[in-house]
Amino acid sequence: MKKIVLLLIAFTMTTAFYAQQKRDLKLNKDSELIEVVYYHDNGEISQTGFYTLEGKLQGDWFSYNSEGQKLTSAKYDNGQKVGKWFFWSGDKLKEVDYSKNRIAKVSEWTNKTTIASNK
Repeated sequence: MKKIVLLLIAFTMTTAFYAQQKRDLKLNKDSELIEVVYYHDNGEISQTGFYTLEGKLQGDWFSYNSEGQKLTSAKYDNGQKVGKWFFWSGDKLKEVDYSKNRIAKVSEWTNKTTIASNK
């Protein structure tokens, strides 16, 4: 199960990352983080998040499909996966808990037990 989730995560993040052709970058001088927004070819936002000045992923990251629906909610701390990540796919929601950059727990819900919306 963990291998499937890891493959899903890798595929989603890799596909979304390499599919972008446009991006906006903005330096937040107070936090010293670079805010980035990637776009799908149709102009819809594909991903949003932050990088440290050293180029490591930091804070909340979100990815969206080409229709604007949220696919992933992720958290990073200095490039390490941390906390709860959420993956929406159809009527399913997967929650992946990370501890020390490794999967600690995986939970799944369907529309019948909706807890979090991807809107």
